[in-house]
Amino acid sequence: MGRRLDDVRLAALMIDGIDLEERTHVVALGITTEGVKVPLGLWEGSTENATVARALLSDLVDRGLDPEQGILFVIDGAKALRKAIREVFGERAPVQRCQRHKERNVIDHLHEQEQQIVRGRMRAAWALDDHERAVERLRILARELDRSCPGAAASLREGLEETVTVQRLGASERLRRTLSSTNPAESMIEIVRRIQRNVKRWQGGDMRLRWTAAGMLEAERQFRRIIGYRDLARLAVAVEREVVSASLASPTRKEVTETVTV
Repeated sequence: MGRRLDDVRLAALMIDGIDLEERTHVVALGITTEGVKVPLGLWEGSTENATVARALLSDLVDRGLDPEQGILFVIDGAKALRKAIREVFGERAPVQRCQRHKERNVIDHLHEQEQQIVRGRMRAAWALDDHERAVERLRILARELDRSCPGAAASLREGLEETVTVQRLGASERLRRTLSSTNPAESMIEIVRRIQRNVKRWQGGDMRLRWTAAGMLEAERQFRRIIGYRDLARLAVAVEREVVSASLASPTRKEVTETVTV
């Protein structure tokens, strides 16, 4: 939690939560442009809410992480996390919603006989290289689900385009396997849980934080570079280009104020 991040150049940043003794730890895992996974920090709260996530992200910035560098954020789809990213890193920060979480959310609305078909169609859309075709396939599926299961359709539409952000950025197929879900962060959390099984009696927040941090550091010792890491530099350039293009297309609040004043 005190590690300086001034020299860390990230291609992606994953955020997830772990429940512990009726509290939630929101954890951040970075992936550098060389494909190295780096536990960045954690923050404790009562739930995985926007305030806790914002505190975590703000702490990363305070410790030297450059908010102007282009970073792809990978989250489970929680609105609180999306809000925190927007507040700390701005509207232009690209977000990839976890496809596995989205799949489960949609499937949970369906009858058992429909689940396999819908799951297959979602995965087929996500496997496409072409971003526009993937979006269109998912929208067609949502329109069809409107008739049989409106709840599933609404779940699919919520954040739909952010489930194919990696395609829009031109990520390779191998790299999409890693960055289309929060699996790397969840693998780290599994190691944290395994480490925490040694504790028989919890004695306050400091102890919880220490053990979660210890588990994250143990996970770091077991990390390997991600699948597709050779393509990360190209992805980082694509993210930078998109952020800069969006910045040029959208005037800042100061520019808007000056224009109105004139």
